[in-house]
Amino acid sequence: MADDASAPPVRVRNRRGQGDRLRQEIVTAATGLLDETGDESAITLRSVARRVGIAAPSIYRHFPDQPAVVLAVVRSAFAELDERLRAAVDAAGRTPRERLLALCQAYLEFGRTRPGRYRTMFGGLWVPDLAAGSVTEEDMATLGRQSMRRLAEALEACVGAGCSTSADVSADAVALWLGLHGLAHQRAVSPSFPWPPDIAERVVTALAHLTDA
Repeated sequence: MADDASAPPVRVRNRRGQGDRLRQEIVTAATGLLDETGDESAITLRSVARRVGIAAPSIYRHFPDQPAVVLAVVRSAFAELDERLRAAVDAAGRTPRERLLALCQAYLEFGRTRPGRYRTMFGGLWVPDLAAGSVTEEDMATLGRQSMRRLAEALEACVGAGCSTSADVSADAVALWLGLHGLAHQRAVSPSFPWPPDIAERVVTALAHLTDA
């Protein structure tokens, strides 16, 4: 009989004690579905199980429901974003201004190269009733916290170096993130708009209160 191209892959069972491996395979499969479709609704327990090569009920050993799977995908995406930000700062020039600009460019580049992940990270369309599902308010509150802290630290360094006149680093860091987020989103939905080549630096300079010093 000919091979059925639509059949799920046959998965080799993990050895005893390798449950974490299956959990990661589930997250990887869900992330792949999101990258391919750009739509978090494509992440269902059945579609993920089929890609991994397991029965859908096997997922319940690691995740209580579908939103918990998407939460794991989103957490992984935020970890990737933070790693990109860290690497950009480490590779940037010596001045705090250069490091802040590099961090902001890395943020925008993440949004450009990971559109499905980025939209899901900040869209919130996948989040169910927080009072009834497995995803909690604390889960949502912690998302992106490290990246925001990194942005605030970069801005604070600019203030310390005298190249930013920000009088409230915490508030201005949030304003700067909102500006970056808005630009990342609009670039994605309006790619044909004639964006000024220096629009990112203009946004950062204004919202971070950067000076020529």
